[in-house]
Amino acid sequence: MSATINGVASDQPVGAEQDARMDALWAERFWTRNYRPGVPASIDDELDKWSSMAELFEYDSRRFADRVGYVSIGSAMSYGAMLEASHAFAAWLIETGVRPGDRVALMMPNCLQYPAALFGTLFAGAVVVNVNPLYTPRELHHQLKDSGAVAIVAMNMFAHTLQQSLDGTAIRHIVITAMGDMLGGLKGFAISAIMRHIQRMVPRYVLPGARSWKAVMRQGRKLVFAPVPRTPSDLAFLQYTGGTSGVAKGAMLTNRNVLANILQGRAWSLNQLDGAEQVTNVTLLPLYHIFSLTANLLMFVGVGGRNILIANPRDTKRVQGMLKNENFFGFAGINTLFASFLDNEAFCKRDFSKLKMTISGGMATQRDVAERWQTMTGKPLVEGYGLTECAPVVCVGYVDIDHPEKMGFTGKIGFPVPSTEVRMRRPDGGWCGIDETGELCVRGPQVMAGYWNQPEETAQVMIGDGWLATGDVGIMDAEGQVKLVDRIKDMILVSGFNVYPSEIEDVIATHPDVREVAVIGVRSEKQGERVKAIIVPRVTTLTEEEIIAHCRKSLTGYKIPRIVTFRQEELPKTNVGKVLRRQLREE
Repeated sequence: MSATINGVASDQPVGAEQDARMDALWAERFWTRNYRPGVPASIDDELDKWSSMAELFEYDSRRFADRVGYVSIGSAMSYGAMLEASHAFAAWLIETGVRPGDRVALMMPNCLQYPAALFGTLFAGAVVVNVNPLYTPRELHHQLKDSGAVAIVAMNMFAHTLQQSLDGTAIRHIVITAMGDMLGGLKGFAISAIMRHIQRMVPRYVLPGARSWKAVMRQGRKLVFAPVPRTPSDLAFLQYTGGTSGVAKGAMLTNRNVLANILQGRAWSLNQLDGAEQVTNVTLLPLYHIFSLTANLLMFVGVGGRNILIANPRDTKRVQGMLKNENFFGFAGINTLFASFLDNEAFCKRDFSKLKMTISGGMATQRDVAERWQTMTGKPLVEGYGLTECAPVVCVGYVDIDHPEKMGFTGKIGFPVPSTEVRMRRPDGGWCGIDETGELCVRGPQVMAGYWNQPEETAQVMIGDGWLATGDVGIMDAEGQVKLVDRIKDMILVSGFNVYPSEIEDVIATHPDVREVAVIGVRSEKQGERVKAIIVPRVTTLTEEEIIAHCRKSLTGYKIPRIVTFRQEELPKTNVGKVLRRQLREE
């Protein structure tokens, strides 16, 4: 079917004149005509007011200093107290010799220490390196060494992994924290005691010179904090993501990149709130993940929101218990989390009268899950799209909290957010028209500066004139809404986390009984995709259990294959010997 916009039909032959008309159409960002009233086409003027992430956080925290900003395991902390804690941590970093531009790694689940350490790092002028606490020593070592991090804050439950990862890194300052360190009083003591009991089940660690979080904060509060000036072009985050090669790369996100995405998200979703009445937001996804970091922690500070930090969202029963007395406004997650809550009877019976905004991202949202969510809550689920390299938000579905009937799941990822351009690129490098499929490309102030120390990888995705090629295939309709069609890359998306086949293949190939291996993704109702390994063994006695045990030594849980199959014939390959993963998927 032909789509026509401004008299240009997408199924007509595309000539130079028509290309010029299309270029003009995109230049005026035609999709902004369909924005909700009150959403600006650009956030550039607002963006120019701010020099750094730290500056914006200080401003917002002082505005809402007396409000509860963060809740963890029932313990609350005000914005003013969090600002003071982050200043103290910054003062300690500066005192210990951490300089502007140095990298500081954070290896924690969602807890009160995380925002204190994150904003403290930014106040010190340093760069945040978010780390998945579940990484294996191999994965953690790569990230610490590649980033050149000089300091790390790690939860004690994962300190044994850190101990095995330090050789060859630049780490010289280690801070170990416990879950109860900032909960205060009897609760903090009780939680720490429980965690010490649990910790007996994990290997002991020895980290000479490591400081405790409490000791660091006591020292930091005795110091005088002096702000460290930073500029919009200075790095704020090295946010690691995988690549087609399977080698984790640090996306260089500047202050301007992250500031832009915060302001874009606030303009799109939260500018209907005047901040007079406090709203509660549930932070389920880990804050070391860029989606949760921006969409939850950073966005809601601007309206003085109350963030409930959930350390383990997979324990649905426990989460429901923590939320049983809450009547929340915002709920962000991924398809698999929504599906798990839909299967929890107690959660389904709770009060959703104040729920106004449910955002789904990180992976494709299944229509059945979205429809069940709306039936259960009476409120729509809105899908969005982003990637680490864009801090991360690129597109979001229509959000109008005053008119929920205008919102809903469409199977599309929505409109480009303010100050953002999205176009599809043809294989020959030309730009697509309306309803024409191509590689989704993005241009806007949230697009990263490049990959850390990876000029060749950067050149593959930064295609000139500010455009980033995402590797995803999409299509834009006549309204300006975008739909994802497929992924160009062989990436596997497991519960919202990127999994790269070559990394897993490299690990499996080290097993002495493996001759050949290929890894692909297969659809899963619960996880989006599951990892499948196809192996040509050297011996017929090799088992699935042996392969999984081998993988557990080097891979985080979500990367471990859930399906292992064996075949005697060699894997299908191209003329030059490259394994044809696509053919394996078709099989």
